[in-house]
Amino acid sequence: MDPKLLELLVCPVTKGPLTYDRERDELVSRSARLAYPVRDGIPVLLETEARPLTDAELEA
Repeated sequence: MDPKLLELLVCPVTKGPLTYDRERDELVSRSARLAYPVRDGIPVLLETEARPLTDAELEA
């Protein structure tokens, strides 16, 4: 994930910051408790495509 692109992107739900999870290839919004997929290098920032984060993932 391009660091400059990551600086520009925000969570579409909370407008908060996103962090990149390299292992899962996802953009994570801790405030929304959602993980957005990155497919073929393109972030899919749709709430309907996001995966809910577990409590364990939020504590990590």
